[in-house]
Amino acid sequence: MQIQISRQMNAILLLIICIPLIEIYLMIKVGGVIGAFSTIFLIFFTAVTGVYFAKLAGLNTIRSGFNQLIRNEIPIYEIISGAALAFAALLLILPGFLTDLIGFLLIIPTTRNFFISSISFKLKNKKNNNNEDIIEGSIDEQHHHKDE
Repeated sequence: MQIQISRQMNAILLLIICIPLIEIYLMIKVGGVIGAFSTIFLIFFTAVTGVYFAKLAGLNTIRSGFNQLIRNEIPIYEIISGAALAFAALLLILPGFLTDLIGFLLIIPTTRNFFISSISFKLKNKKNNNNEDIIEGSIDEQHHHKDE
């Protein structure tokens, strides 16, 4: 378990270092093609547009969640979708083209559903693997007590 946490921390550290480097590279490349002021305007425009669309999608998610609550259903998907939209808005506010692309992909319902389902699939698999380990451990203890 300790090794797994260490790997996750290394991956997060790598992302923290690599994403700004990629963003700077892309800004320089785009700025070389369309100019510095156009690049700054484009970054500002994508941030404002992205936040606007994230707000609209978020309001739709809240509306859908309330409708489920009225029907006495738990709005689990809406909660997860709302968190994804908040993350998308954060990515769109951050200056850069890579973060904007990921943010816009999270705003689009089809790609957001794809991201959510793939992450939940990985989490379910990880949970099932952990439960199998726990079950095996409890069986071993029961056999050990029988022998005594």
